[in-house]
Amino acid sequence: MISLFTDFGTSDIYVGQVKMVLGKFAPDVVINDLFHDAPNFQVESSAHLLAALSVRFPPGTVFLCVVDPGVGSSRDTVVVLADIFWFVGPDNGLLSIISARLPNVKFWRITWRPENISNSFHGRDLLAPIAAWIAKGEFPSDKLESVVGLTTNLVAEDLAAIIYIDHYGNALTGIRAEGVNSDRKIAINGFTIGYARIFSDVDVGQPFWYENSIGLIEIAVNCGNAAEKLGLQVGVGVTIN
Repeated sequence: MISLFTDFGTSDIYVGQVKMVLGKFAPDVVINDLFHDAPNFQVESSAHLLAALSVRFPPGTVFLCVVDPGVGSSRDTVVVLADIFWFVGPDNGLLSIISARLPNVKFWRITWRPENISNSFHGRDLLAPIAAWIAKGEFPSDKLESVVGLTTNLVAEDLAAIIYIDHYGNALTGIRAEGVNSDRKIAINGFTIGYARIFSDVDVGQPFWYENSIGLIEIAVNCGNAAEKLGLQVGVGVTIN
């Protein structure tokens, strides 16, 4: 399986072009659209989202990851084997959180350049073929150079900030809920919010925090929009009291 994680959106021209290349090079491989609405240009938030989302996939899954505001610059592109998963993407911190959290990690820098490569679309021209070859069991060792690690590494600890807001207005944080007691309060934007197990445990219109389905602390409002009610946006800091 090739699983796509990007900030391309689903209404623009980019995802279809990437999937066209994947289909060309690996026509028998399943392609999964994991996420195409990663926060635009927000590498750190996206790195934490990727780390939370990717670990539930089958062994051997290849994640093609493109949140790459530095595309075409001197930043490298890399392949990472982290435990039982492959990751292909830019060396800009996007792959560093999952690399730090999983065991048995190996790294390669992509040295290959196709004959025709766009300066601004490495996801299609450079990363997609590499991901396709890996997914169909043809590791492109002649196109890679083994390296000891990534050039850009973000702090692997939890990120105490909003990393994504979904269309309901629920605000995901970069804090893993495991180990945070339910008697703790979340302070954000001047509001103090208590815990609830599920939405219906609080009154309609009441904000609360809970452990979401991918193990992160999420701030929500029962039958309401937490981002609007609390004035939240990606990057707003969170404190646990």
